Parts: sequence; structure tokens; C-alpha cells
Amino acid sequence: MPRSVNSVASKARRDKIIKAAKGYFGRRKNVHTIAKNAVEKGMQYAYRDRKNKKRTFRALWIQRINAGARLHGMSYSQFMGKIHENGVELNRKVLADLAMNQPKAFKAIVDKIK
Repeated sequence: MPRSVNSVASKARRDKIIKAAKGYFGRRKNVHTIAKNAVEKGMQYAYRDRKNKKRTFRALWIQRINAGARLHGMSYSQFMGKIHENGVELNRKVLADLAMNQPKAFKAIVDKIK
């Protein structure tokens, strides 16, 4: 009895990998075995960096809040301590945006907590 192979599914699987490797350089974009390795590695990086993105943005927000707070004679830790003491319910993302784009509003918050 002849061997039955589902070439339609096999080709679709290979095409999916080649499509995901679009834009890669050299044989990484058109040789299935090499493209498969490159795509798998890319997916590992993507998974890892979805987590790192959150860390990076939090660090950026902290730097911006720190810069804004120091303009008003406070350090970041003093500022955040007073924010929590006074029950101001603004997260770091919003505070960073205010410090950067609306300094008057940020100054009002600093004056409120001092």
C-alpha cells in the first residue's frame, strides 16, 4: 500500500514560515530550514521583549517624574511618598505625561502635596 502524505498541509506549513520570515536577509527569507530557525528565534525575542517593554516604560516614567519633581525641589522618592500619603490616585504613566506635557498641572499636584 502506498504511503499517504498530506502535501497540501505540509506546503501550507512551510508557506506560513516563509511568510513570517518576510523581510529577513539572505537565505533566512527563502530557505525553509533556515527560515524556520530564524522565525523561532524571532518569536522567542518577541515573547521576552513583550515583558521587557513594560519594565522599560516604567523606568522612562520614573525618569520623567523625577525630572519634573526636581524642578520643584523634591526627589522622586520624596514626591512619590507624599503622593501616597495624600491619597492622590494617579499612576506613574499619567504623572509622567503631566510632568512632560503639562508642567502647570504637574506644579499644581506638587503644590497640593507639599
